Amino acid sequence: MPLNRFHDKTDAELLQLYEQEQNPDWLGMLLQRYTLLLFGVCLKYLKNEDEAKDAVQQLFLKVLTEAGRHHIAYFKSWLYAVAKNYCLMKLRDSQGKKIKVLNENATWAHEDLKKFDLLESEATYTFLEEAIQELPREQQVCVILFYLQKKRYKQISEQKGFSLLQVKSYIQNGKRNLKNVIEKKQKQQANH
Repeated sequence: MPLNRFHDKTDAELLQLYEQEQNPDWLGMLLQRYTLLLFGVCLKYLKNEDEAKDAVQQLFLKVLTEAGRHHIAYFKSWLYAVAKNYCLMKLRDSQGKKIKVLNENATWAHEDLKKFDLLESEATYTFLEEAIQELPREQQVCVILFYLQKKRYKQISEQKGFSLLQVKSYIQNGKRNLKNVIEKKQKQQANH
């Protein structure tokens, strides 16, 4: 059966097909959708185009072998987390090798600052994941559908039975609450 007729399927529908049939072609379609996202994440962390391209290939293999072991609710955010963790492991590995080679007068402090910035943005992403869980249920649902699944107000309204005004309010309040929770967590971390 030609797979190109399934390009209009949502991520969730393709994941469901994959879970039912264990056909890697469904995952392949999802990976095609997010190849640029993967490349962007890898380039952001690895800072080298060739390394980023290699990492994307490795991530394709990793996803094909690991996806069946997990229940994936939101493919895009799961894929982002897998890519981020993969890149951080590569950075940690290369950091260990660099420390052995570099002497104390080298640009180690500069590298450390770059790594610190990376870890700080990682903490923000972790805070975001935790903060979403702390939102009231309606805000959580609307924020996830709007920002992660890229649904429109009308689609959310129809899918969840909220009025358009409720959807808009839940998203605005959810966004404000997320910001407040993240800032609070950042302050708590800074004090420890």
